[in-house]
Amino acid sequence: MKFPPLRPLHWLIVTVVAAMFFAWGAWLMRPQPAAQPLPWLAQWQTEVLTPLADDRLSVVHLRDALEGELWLQPNLDGARLLYRGELQDGNEAWSLEAEVGLEDAERESLLTAAGLKPTDKAQPLGSQLLVSLANRPIIALTLLPPAPLDAARLAASIGQPRLTLELAEGQAWVYPELGMTAHLQDGELYFLYAVPRHLLKQR
Repeated sequence: MKFPPLRPLHWLIVTVVAAMFFAWGAWLMRPQPAAQPLPWLAQWQTEVLTPLADDRLSVVHLRDALEGELWLQPNLDGARLLYRGELQDGNEAWSLEAEVGLEDAERESLLTAAGLKPTDKAQPLGSQLLVSLANRPIIALTLLPPAPLDAARLAASIGQPRLTLELAEGQAWVYPELGMTAHLQDGELYFLYAVPRHLLKQR
């Protein structure tokens, strides 16, 4: 059985469809542009993250890297003293929140001095406390990007994680040498969390 010859219009359609498939394949196979590293993270790795991992980051050292202020956050099980600031990244800012290590008696003293109850909202404290608490240790640090960020930029900045954990929602990239975990969803970075290295090993 012989098939009727293709008409010129049919040839044109076949040619156009074939060209579209070839173009689509070429687009899929094109080299992807390299992810841009975070320009400030290398310096922070040296000045903040590594000292924190080594359990030797203090309030004064963190303040040298980033201007901020102290906040007292009452809780039913005590109070947390937080150092908060904003880290500029071009035209945008990351939010920083770091917890200051205190004795229980110091927490109670700060609550009393501020006139706060356990159910009250967090309140900023006077800048003079930054001097008296300058040598207190930082025991945890959280960095939030202004919007979810392509995780490839983090990898381009500090390398691939040593360990990847599947979470109920998303993933955690673990960098044990920095005491840091990066929390991701759908390939985007939502926040960084860092503690002294020995505490990360206990988790």
